[in-house]
Amino acid sequence: MNLAGKVILVDDEVLVRRAYQNDLKKNGFEVKAFESAEKALAEITMDWPGIIITDVIMPKMDGLDFLKRIKEIDEDLPVILMTGRGDIPMAVQAVRRGAFEFLEKPFPTEALMGAVHQAIEKRKLIMEIRTLRSMIEDQSRLETRIIGNAPSIQRLREVVRGVAETNSDILIEGETGTGKDLVARCLHDFSARSKHPFVAINCGALPETIIESELFGHEAGSFTGADRRRIGKFEFANKGTVYLDEIESMPLHLQVKLLRVVQERVVERVGSNEPVPVDVRVIAATKDDLRLASDEGRFRKDLYFRLNVIQIPLPPLRKRVEDIHLMFHHFAQQAGVRTQLEVTTPSINYLEELKSRKWDGNIRELKNEAERFVLEQSLDLSRLQDNQSLPLSLEHDVDQSDSLKQKLVQFEKHLLVEELSRQNGHISKTHLALGIPRQTLCSKMKKFNLKRKDFL
Repeated sequence: MNLAGKVILVDDEVLVRRAYQNDLKKNGFEVKAFESAEKALAEITMDWPGIIITDVIMPKMDGLDFLKRIKEIDEDLPVILMTGRGDIPMAVQAVRRGAFEFLEKPFPTEALMGAVHQAIEKRKLIMEIRTLRSMIEDQSRLETRIIGNAPSIQRLREVVRGVAETNSDILIEGETGTGKDLVARCLHDFSARSKHPFVAINCGALPETIIESELFGHEAGSFTGADRRRIGKFEFANKGTVYLDEIESMPLHLQVKLLRVVQERVVERVGSNEPVPVDVRVIAATKDDLRLASDEGRFRKDLYFRLNVIQIPLPPLRKRVEDIHLMFHHFAQQAGVRTQLEVTTPSINYLEELKSRKWDGNIRELKNEAERFVLEQSLDLSRLQDNQSLPLSLEHDVDQSDSLKQKLVQFEKHLLVEELSRQNGHISKTHLALGIPRQTLCSKMKKFNLKRKDFL
């Protein structure tokens, strides 16, 4: 079973082609080998999940022209070029056309495998991002609302699907930022009540002096300033859903009235003795242990047991780290759509670093990180915690003792510095002048620690 990834290999020399093909297969890659670029092109599509490795010096269509054709099909498809007759102009041209890597023959197998693994990882990220973009546009499926592949999230979606159509009251438990609001909204949107009001109430944000009137309404003249009848949120939500967030913050004396509403589905407006029937489903959410709170007298036990018909616990982000990359991309794409900024592909190291964080703020903190990433990459904003200004190093002179790969890196950085200086740090003008995608420019600037502000 293939686990490493798919590779299209192109080389006109049969013995060389077979040797590379065998090395790749030994390392777990699925390889399709071709003797010419023309034949390989027929296999390449926008949906191709793998990468391309090609020789440069070939009859008819050479590697550089092949690279150009590939980029016309999919500009994000990683292409590794290799040649035994490389020179600096060829290397620079390869960089301009968007080559992922340029290997000078002969090279050790480890160098090829390292480049291939990095290219495969980049391709996986690109395909993942494209999937997420389509998901953002389609909000009709639960999988596009509650994101994640962790077992706990798969079970959560099953529970939401199963209980959404019931009329049972629900208690959602989870730490701050774990997505309680989202789950409550999904329970409503995927139920028969979806065409009726969803009324969200933050019990911790309403002043105690007006919370009773907000929830249950009041009659005209019931207190100073009540010059007319007011319909409360429970009454307004008739046939829909009432979502009580931070239910643990509700004052004890109001919990008695809430208990009656939950049990009998009637409300009494302040200043009235007339019960008003309401057809609502109650979803409550808490970041506290309500059972413990009820044992300590901070929350009514009878209300706790009445609300706790169906309990839905939400896992913290630290217990579903396998979903961090997926969710980061999802939030980054959302931020890109909202801000109308281009979203660059984050580096593998950056994504791995995300997994190592504690995430005390859970999903909310991850969402903020994704939005900050989009702004920093597109607008070149410096991180608040980064007070160091990295000096620019212009490498006009190339050490002739360096390898072709080292020369290529030096020339690549020099080209970027030169054009950024010419364009006064203007990102759009620079990527157009260099003939590379904006995303590629931003990635290479990050690679060489080049900051837009240093060119203004």
